[in-house]
Amino acid sequence: MPAPPAEEETIPLSALQHAVYCLRQAALIHLERLWDENIFTAQGDVLHAVADKGGSRKGRGGRRVLSLPLGSVRLNLSGTADLVEFQPQPDGSERPFPVEYKRGKPKLHRADEAQLCAQALCLEEMTGQPVPEGALYYAQTKRRVTVPIDAELRALTMAAVADLAEVFARRTTPPPTPHRSRCRACSLIDLCRPETVARPVKRWREQTLARLLEAR
Repeated sequence: MPAPPAEEETIPLSALQHAVYCLRQAALIHLERLWDENIFTAQGDVLHAVADKGGSRKGRGGRRVLSLPLGSVRLNLSGTADLVEFQPQPDGSERPFPVEYKRGKPKLHRADEAQLCAQALCLEEMTGQPVPEGALYYAQTKRRVTVPIDAELRALTMAAVADLAEVFARRTTPPPTPHRSRCRACSLIDLCRPETVARPVKRWREQTLARLLEAR
């Protein structure tokens, strides 16, 4: 269960995935300490059990480190990578290649990619080496998806970091995501009550718009 971040605490890497999917979900988990299990979260727990054992080993492609602690002073991030492969380079250095384990299959949204990108940003700061790509391993397909850590993904991730920093600073939970199809798979739907919360927001917007039109 994630603890609510205090002002001096870092932003959890896992919160980036939540924030891109739904900023309200991120706040409910990491500020209000609300959590509820469903079949999707249970499957994710089983998948991460192997990585959580930690350890380092050598393979044909270089070193492989499970459950590697990560952090970024610049972005105020901290967390753990499921797996980082350190790929040997011609100059004798090692290039980090983060691998994040996910249940299910590749998604239409980029929440998983943003979490992976945040890990890459931490690794770049920690090692001084560029991290041009990483991978997402999906349990349902049993395949890796290579993800370029390009300018567009970095911008998306940095925006999510900024949004989370503001949420944590204000200590205020945002309204529900406008992408209501995402609510159906969310384990927090009964605690979040998106339809109930959204109605007062919609009514306030309508009333505000009406007042502005009347004032013209």
